[in-house]
Amino acid sequence: MGLLILALMAAACASGHVLFHRRTIPVRSGRSLSPGKLSMIIPARNEAHNLPHLLGSLQAQTFAPFEIIVVDDGSEDRTRAVAEGFGVTVVPGTPPPPGWTGKNWAVWNGYKRASGDLIAFLDADVRLAPRALESLLAAREEAGGVVSVVPYHHTEKLYEKLALVPNILGVFAFTSPFERTNPKKGLYGSCILAAREDYEKAQGHEAIKSELLDDLNLGAKFMEAGIAVTNFIGCGMVSFRMYPGGIRGEIEGFSKGAVLSTSKLNGRTTLFVAIWLIGLIAAEAGPFVVGVPGALPLLAGYALYTAQIYYFIRYTGRFGRWLPVLHVLSTVFFLYVMLYSLYQVVFLGRVAWKGRRIEVGGRKN
Repeated sequence: MGLLILALMAAACASGHVLFHRRTIPVRSGRSLSPGKLSMIIPARNEAHNLPHLLGSLQAQTFAPFEIIVVDDGSEDRTRAVAEGFGVTVVPGTPPPPGWTGKNWAVWNGYKRASGDLIAFLDADVRLAPRALESLLAAREEAGGVVSVVPYHHTEKLYEKLALVPNILGVFAFTSPFERTNPKKGLYGSCILAAREDYEKAQGHEAIKSELLDDLNLGAKFMEAGIAVTNFIGCGMVSFRMYPGGIRGEIEGFSKGAVLSTSKLNGRTTLFVAIWLIGLIAAEAGPFVVGVPGALPLLAGYALYTAQIYYFIRYTGRFGRWLPVLHVLSTVFFLYVMLYSLYQVVFLGRVAWKGRRIEVGGRKN
């Protein structure tokens, strides 16, 4: 029986390797690029603490964008003043009209002010290595269509490190080989690069104006228009620090789409994720049942998962030295986020994000 349990643990753990692919952005050094004019659009709502990192990294790029547009999405802090201090174009936000969510409206207003042949959408918490734009442009030329990047997650405080398991699952969703032919294949909204003509062919954010999951649904619109969607992981090139403002923001951020996003995945991706999670939770019972018959294979499974997690975080984020060993803490956090997300979607019919209440159907309160 012990050997059977161990074999099941190993098989469940192996499903993570099926889902995870190291599709990093190749570093391009000295390559001649002539992509045309690149417009950067950055929606920002209360991002005064994040913008200096992003705008500073844009100033250090080996490929200089044609224009940088920050859309001040109703900020109550110094977002606008910080952006103006970097000499970029600042578009004052206006309340979203009926049928629009706040971020989609902000991004759309930024697009209407942009004049580039290529358009990049960046979240304000993103940070770029000096060759990131150059390498991303080259990657898009090779892949064709639209590309997005799952940034490498820098964490500092303990509560931020609890995002370990949710981050790994997020990378699974975007690197899974089963998503390659998914007609609902999504983009990762923190960093998206597209040709203007492709964006307009897909009808851009106007086509998903009421959608809470703007990035996933935008990817599906590109797919519907016959435009290829390619996702990379940002290790070494694109990073972010997601929730420096406290654990409440972290819970809101992860829970707003935790339940809804599962419906967008290929069924085989969902199945393999479920197998990996069930094995993880079973293995994490091992330390609590030491001395009970059958505990030894669970402990071996715990060791297998721990080694695998250390491998994954080389590419997905910085979560400290010890939390990957104590990954049960992050699993509990993930389960709480899923339950809270389910409660908001099923019982409240709305989610909370950055001071807004957004109904699941897309209306804003």
